[in-house]
Amino acid sequence: MPDSLTRRRFALGCAFAPVAALAACAATGSLPPGAAAVLAPSGRLRACINLGNPILANRDSAGVVSGVSVDLATSLGQRLAVPLDLVAVDAALKSVETVKAGLADIGFFAIDPRRSDGIGFTAPYVLIEGAYLVRQDSALTDNAQVDRAGTRIMVGRGSAYDLFLSRELKAAQLLRTPTSQTVVERFLAENADVAAGVRQQLESDAARTGGLRLLPGRFMVIEQAMGLPLTRGTAATAMLASFVEQAKASGQVAQSLVRHDIRGAIVAPAAG
Repeated sequence: MPDSLTRRRFALGCAFAPVAALAACAATGSLPPGAAAVLAPSGRLRACINLGNPILANRDSAGVVSGVSVDLATSLGQRLAVPLDLVAVDAALKSVETVKAGLADIGFFAIDPRRSDGIGFTAPYVLIEGAYLVRQDSALTDNAQVDRAGTRIMVGRGSAYDLFLSRELKAAQLLRTPTSQTVVERFLAENADVAAGVRQQLESDAARTGGLRLLPGRFMVIEQAMGLPLTRGTAATAMLASFVEQAKASGQVAQSLVRHDIRGAIVAPAAG
């Protein structure tokens, strides 16, 4: 669960802003008065960072966490004029649980209907491809061939691909490993037929391991968004959504993708 946490202090201001005011803020690149009191009520912004998605965040050998989601959390903290605390977890499911439990003020998630209970989502800020990985000698050559009786697919428990495939698959069997980083390892150890995950993670694992290949194309598009506990109210969700739209429109998200040398992910279009 969380790596770090906590401390307090900030003066409370106006807690809510009408939708029209939020729209005006989005147009001018600002957040409404009282945003800090709503989004970071303790006086510190606690941002949950999922290290299970290498496109969005990583931890280096010195223990420093960085990435697109960290850039956005840092920017939001600066805009709110409050200190930032990173709450690092190693799996998407842990990130969901941390934010739902109120142990973090914001998080970074793939949008999925199964996660809407307890979390308010913004529109996506980036779009990522979900892909399939197989052994070099596998008979599978196309994504459409995967959903067949007898096919065993390894996924990270509670990940976007797990939730999506749990709904969509009709015949294939899902096998689950605790984190997305261990999908290929368990795929090989348990002699599964397919590994499912973020394309870039699978490409990296395939290059390191050898004897593996990705099936062409994608089986899903993952919409990565920011989110916060629904208990904060609709005004808080609207404020966070306004921040995300500003980050996309200003080029901040695109610049972050370039800075971290992220390929295969694109900036999501403007909401609405």
